[in-house]
Amino acid sequence: MQSESVYCLGLTTSPRKGGNTEILLRKALKGAEKAGARTELVDISTYRFSPCLACDGCFKEGRCVVKDDMQVIYEKILAADRIILAAPIFSMGMCAQAKTMVDRTQRFWATKYVLKRMVIPEANDRPPRKGIFISASGSNHKNVFAGALQVAKYFFLMIEAEFTGSYCYSELEEKGAVLNHPDILSEVFEAGNSLCSAPQKPSIATLNTVED
Repeated sequence: MQSESVYCLGLTTSPRKGGNTEILLRKALKGAEKAGARTELVDISTYRFSPCLACDGCFKEGRCVVKDDMQVIYEKILAADRIILAAPIFSMGMCAQAKTMVDRTQRFWATKYVLKRMVIPEANDRPPRKGIFISASGSNHKNVFAGALQVAKYFFLMIEAEFTGSYCYSELEEKGAVLNHPDILSEVFEAGNSLCSAPQKPSIATLNTVED
């Protein structure tokens, strides 16, 4: 158990309440709590925000000019030391709620690549930012998670959090099906525990890049 408490934010994005990804996320957060983290689960589907408008308004100050519920989510993302993104697969990609949220991280892209600033300027004075991705799919197609994984890696790169792993499970079609798989539940519990244990000095240079 670590001596310095970290804030672990869990983002559940599925419109299906109590679905498999939400169950997995809650289990991972229990693991995080065991490691001594302060945790919060945020249900993205209950927030109201538009897709990115591609207006380039964030190019000026690195802030999104659209005043909707995404402003609240931004603050939680920026405050978190660890982030767990949980999104189910719909039509071979992240559910629309998750993808819309990720698209709105354009403000962080603008900060990094247009304004040439760090998203987290105080990174060396706070616990390292890290994150994992959790997903479930009813399909067993061999590439069913490929697109979502690329988007997840992009998300963590843009918010300056080291992407440390993905936990993706196929053939979980029915609501609550994952409850019949104690091995999976145990795996995500340990993932949450590991994510919030043994902090190391942050290194922006080691952040994952998005593959072509």
